[in-house]
Amino acid sequence: MARILVTGGTGYIGSHTVVELMQQGYDVVIVDNLSNSNEAVLDGIAAIIGRRPEFAKVDCNDKAAMDVVMTEYPDIVAVIHFAASKAVGESVEKPLLYYRNNIGSLLTLLELMKEHGIQHIVFSSSCTVYGQPSAEHLPVDETAPIQPALSPYGNTKQINEEIIRDEAHADHDLHAILLRYFNPIGAHPSALIGELPNGVPNNLLPFVTQTAAGLRKELKVFGDDYNTPDGSCIRDYIYVVDLAKAHVKAVERMLQGKASEQVEVFNLGTGRGLSVLEIVNTFMQVTGVKIPYQIVGRREGDIEQVWANPDKANKVLGWKAETPVGDVLLSAWNWEKKLRSL
Repeated sequence: MARILVTGGTGYIGSHTVVELMQQGYDVVIVDNLSNSNEAVLDGIAAIIGRRPEFAKVDCNDKAAMDVVMTEYPDIVAVIHFAASKAVGESVEKPLLYYRNNIGSLLTLLELMKEHGIQHIVFSSSCTVYGQPSAEHLPVDETAPIQPALSPYGNTKQINEEIIRDEAHADHDLHAILLRYFNPIGAHPSALIGELPNGVPNNLLPFVTQTAAGLRKELKVFGDDYNTPDGSCIRDYIYVVDLAKAHVKAVERMLQGKASEQVEVFNLGTGRGLSVLEIVNTFMQVTGVKIPYQIVGRREGDIEQVWANPDKANKVLGWKAETPVGDVLLSAWNWEKKLRSL
């Protein structure tokens, strides 16, 4: 079966995608520098699948080391590029780190793909490229205007999309699918892999589950004065396993020559917006665990409300996010309980 190179493959979305790829019979090689993940994730993947993916502890900015990996696996036919620094708040404080990591790694990858004759890339992009969409563009489809980024993190996603488009324009052999995710949450139903942030979580749900587990005193809700029904931010929360399956569909689409353009874009979301407080309250309902929370001031770089119109992904990619949010929140809680031996 074809081999796929997955950068950032021990990370949250990456590890779930590796599982889905391997379940479909693909061979996988992961490169990850483990800066925001753990090598033990490979054990979780192996426990689910019954075999381990190939793994190289390599920084995607290290061209020589990446070249060694690609030389060692000459059967790589496509790359899924997850490796990136990903915290909005941290990117506001450390912009240069984000530009170096996120843009540098893509440049290295594209240069090496060309040298090694690899013609297909799935790029992990983000709904942050839409900024705060105007009312007429909610829900957001792929024709919504790209807006000036509200954070360096969001800007790296925009710039990387442009780099891929420019390179595809220059190199007609390169094919790319840009997947713009909304907000991934949850964990594999086996509870063998899940979201495992180093230190204090930046994403909502790990903070919720850690608070439920007693690791955090209380959850901070950033702002209750937004122009939304309950005043808290609205996002399109998508189950990470559903999201992972879209990457397999994207790889298959390119390898089977079905792409209608050299660079295609798909929004990956559920089509339903939920507020931060709705997530917290639904979590308490499905788990029966009380979450102490405090409303604090808004967080710089946060968008007020955004949710997807996933029609294009549903119809063209043949993919749909179908898992009910209650089940997703339970999966996250089961993962947290397993981590903490609760």
